[in-house]
Amino acid sequence: MTAFWSWYITILTLGTIVALLWLIFATRKGESKGTTDQTMGHAFDGIEEYDNPLPKWWFMLFIGTIVFSIGYLILYPGLGNWKGILPGYEGGWTQDKQWQHEVDKAQAEYGPIFAKYAAMPIVDVAKDPQALKMGGRMFATYCSICHGSDAKGAVGFPNLTDNIWRWGGTPDDIQASILNGRHAAMPAWGAILGDAGVRNVAAYVRQDLAGLKLPKDSNADAAAGKQLFATNCSACHGAEGQGMAMMGAPDLTKPAGFIYGTSLIQLEQTIRNGRNGLMPAQEQYLGADKVHILAAYVYSLSHQETEQASK
Repeated sequence: MTAFWSWYITILTLGTIVALLWLIFATRKGESKGTTDQTMGHAFDGIEEYDNPLPKWWFMLFIGTIVFSIGYLILYPGLGNWKGILPGYEGGWTQDKQWQHEVDKAQAEYGPIFAKYAAMPIVDVAKDPQALKMGGRMFATYCSICHGSDAKGAVGFPNLTDNIWRWGGTPDDIQASILNGRHAAMPAWGAILGDAGVRNVAAYVRQDLAGLKLPKDSNADAAAGKQLFATNCSACHGAEGQGMAMMGAPDLTKPAGFIYGTSLIQLEQTIRNGRNGLMPAQEQYLGADKVHILAAYVYSLSHQETEQASK
């Protein structure tokens, strides 16, 4: 900011404060002392206004706001190029510097704790009660909006408490999913297969792969669907429909992993229109050390029963 505009803003701001201060005392000076029965000489719907002074507490409130504004302008930027005298902010206070100040303070206090767990294997971190509490709080903040507070997922978002994983359920796989995110795409096959083909493939997936019964009124041909599946779907889901973790293609033999529903209509919709799933990368928000603890917490969700049985 140039010197001209700096002085312009400074003079305008301070001049306004001085003018308001003068106005308050000037109007106060002409007021009557104490309450009176004298009116202002005008009425509205038969109601007249008494000529009483402004309550003292109200007057002091105005004075307080002016004193606060002066103190604020001394501590913080607000008068042109003035940076304020608030200590600990090189070059002046800003909301970005305040945020960084809080982050640095938290890092100094909690950084060693995160670093301690980051040096441990995820399996060991998953057995530490303090680490699980920390991971649980992070999950509630960053993950529960999609996966639910109980981590059992919702439509379009997988259940993290079972052993069905699209991208792999090892500690390293889970950590990679959280760090880097995942982006899966199921292409739309409606235009290629046609309505009958979509219906037949859906019937094959539901009946032969997932082991679920077809509706009684269904006229779909699962055998024909099997042939179409082998030609168009096996490249991602495998010849036996058991999925491919490297591509995020789900195991179609486990209906509990069908995050968009298991009904024949829902399967047809998935095949006909395709699906797009995005797991956002968390490294830029949390950092590698925090993700390490969060991955341990997620890993523990699907291994609690196993650990309890081994004790």
